Amino acid sequence: MHFNLQKQLGLSSLCSSLLSFLCSNDQAQVAFHPARPPSYPLAVRNPYLSTWMPADRVDRLPYAESQFWAGQDLGWSVMVRIDGQVYSLMGVSDLDASSILPATVRRAEFTSSHSLFDLMAGPVSLTLDFFSPVSPSNYLRQSLPFSYLTVQVNHVWGRDIQIYSDIDGRWTGREHRSVHDFEEHGKLLFHTLSVEDAPRYAEDRDMALWGHAILASRAEGSRNLSALAGPPQVVRAAFATNGNLHEEESAWSAQSVVALAHDLGNIVGGASVTFAVGYEREEAINYLGDAYTGFYRSEYPTTHEALSFFLEDFEEARLESWRLDDELSAFATAAAGPKYADIVALSTRQAYGGIDLTIPNSSLDTDRALAFIKELSSDGNVNTIDIIMPAFPIYWVMDPDWIRLLLEPVMLYLDAGRWKLPYTIHDLGSHYPHAIGHDDQRAEPMPIEECGNLLILALAYVRATGDESWINQYMGVFQKYADYLVKNSIDIAEQLSSNDAAGPLANETNLAIKAAIGIKAYGELSGDQKYSQIGDDHADIFFRQGLGTDERHTHFVLEYPDMPNTWKIPYNLYPDVLLGLETFPREAYSMGSQFFSTVRGEYGVALDNRQDWAKSDWNMWLAGTFEISTRDEFVDDLWAFMTNGKHNWPFSDRYVSTSAHGSEPGVPVLCRARPTVGGHFALLALKGPNSLPSISTHKAYGTGGSRYDRFMDPAGEL
Repeated sequence: MHFNLQKQLGLSSLCSSLLSFLCSNDQAQVAFHPARPPSYPLAVRNPYLSTWMPADRVDRLPYAESQFWAGQDLGWSVMVRIDGQVYSLMGVSDLDASSILPATVRRAEFTSSHSLFDLMAGPVSLTLDFFSPVSPSNYLRQSLPFSYLTVQVNHVWGRDIQIYSDIDGRWTGREHRSVHDFEEHGKLLFHTLSVEDAPRYAEDRDMALWGHAILASRAEGSRNLSALAGPPQVVRAAFATNGNLHEEESAWSAQSVVALAHDLGNIVGGASVTFAVGYEREEAINYLGDAYTGFYRSEYPTTHEALSFFLEDFEEARLESWRLDDELSAFATAAAGPKYADIVALSTRQAYGGIDLTIPNSSLDTDRALAFIKELSSDGNVNTIDIIMPAFPIYWVMDPDWIRLLLEPVMLYLDAGRWKLPYTIHDLGSHYPHAIGHDDQRAEPMPIEECGNLLILALAYVRATGDESWINQYMGVFQKYADYLVKNSIDIAEQLSSNDAAGPLANETNLAIKAAIGIKAYGELSGDQKYSQIGDDHADIFFRQGLGTDERHTHFVLEYPDMPNTWKIPYNLYPDVLLGLETFPREAYSMGSQFFSTVRGEYGVALDNRQDWAKSDWNMWLAGTFEISTRDEFVDDLWAFMTNGKHNWPFSDRYVSTSAHGSEPGVPVLCRARPTVGGHFALLALKGPNSLPSISTHKAYGTGGSRYDRFMDPAGEL
């Protein structure tokens, strides 16, 4: 085997460069639909299963390696063997096995839940379908830490075909210390890779070390499924030679791969095989000293049970995803046009890809379900309130119960009295997955920001679901923070807002706007009109009396008083519109519609007059308060950034929008793969909560075989 491989390598050394040249020139004709994104989500389910394909690698997909969201390369290859000739579809470098030819990439497409690549391998057309379910109303399906890869063979007659996939030890986060295991349960075969003696809850460059990376598949009908682990040259050569992996014995070491291969035999028509990739952590979250695990383990506590269900659920999940893709595209197009639909589609998997839905590991009690969200790309905080806040429009649209699921871990901590300061906490833990609070009272201080966020989110949950019982049990906590806003939101001490990279300010107008709306929100929550009136009075001070505007009432200023030439995008007006509070009059919004067209950069409007960078989530929030023509400018600018080809990160919510300060516009800054892109749903959210019929009318908390369901009308009433 080794001699044959080396001989093949030697014979091909003279033509490998020519082959690469011809392949790259041929594949320059890749068609991108509906547009060319910066990066394609491949397997994006939670903070530790987040695998992407940079768009600038797509034209050389047969050679290209995928990436973890933070930028580390991951080995994931796909090959097809047709009548004895092997073609790489993804991830096999031209040095691995010279007898393997590169397929030709013809088309790349993304939807809200699928990334698809069409290729030609010799005479055969194939499609790679990377499918990460987005099913927030089905807690079981949404919580499974796996993603699908389907390899579809399209319309062939009389071809002998085998299909192969492998992953490598880099999926563990510590390749040099990775160990391998293999299990077979009937027709289910799966490899697991883990880090030897990894400490619980340990990370390395944002990758989890204490769980298991998984590659799985299931034999269908009479098809032959085989498995092997070992050096990639050996494993891939075994497939190339035999069309299966039976001939060799597994041998794991650093730089090895684990592989599965399906022998489809002679194909007439079409055929497909489906693999599962994943990263499983039995003890997923440290919540106040107790281990929480994935919700799915209430029904499927072992890995093989969970994988069996996941693969059995494929057809039902895929049908749901097609409905979601179609509805989301149609609804988003109706809301703000086809470019907006592209933005929303690319944002969907990413918005849920920063979240774990969990239950206590000790009891597996589904009545104690909690969701945890990671602040990706910055400091990794847990359940940061000003991460939940910008993301919440997607929860409002898809399933507003996720607002409660994300707030409940924080509210339990606050209600226990462990946070002593008079304003609400910024986050529930300094670094994921440690949701252990801040008993030392040292969370990042954002007093006005987080108090306003919490009250607005609570009202959004009630408005969307009608569930007042959850809110009522914490009304004393909410009143404490409403009172803080009443006392501290006119003469505002120097402090940070959500945009902490911009630095602290005193008397920031946008924070004052948030405070006024937050006070009004508490008045609506509690039914105490005194607070509603105070919120209205504060809004009157900042708008009608002009404390927060320039003298001619053309725009809100960055700071007050006497800063007429400054400005900041007043995105905090958006909840006032969404929730119909009318804290600020219509003139406050129309003012912005006229002004912000005058400070528009090459890729939209920057955060404020001091910056050259914009925040995509806040810009979509602000666009939701505008007249249609200005709204469409904001949509056009974000779409232009998303598709400009200048970068290859998972969708960045922070980017240079203008060259006015000397920077190159259209490039991202720091942030990648953040769930805050849920804020891109702001325009769609204006159509109302639970607005997608395919997922809003049926909430499934159980499983396919033993499901206990709640049927809800679109208003959220049981």
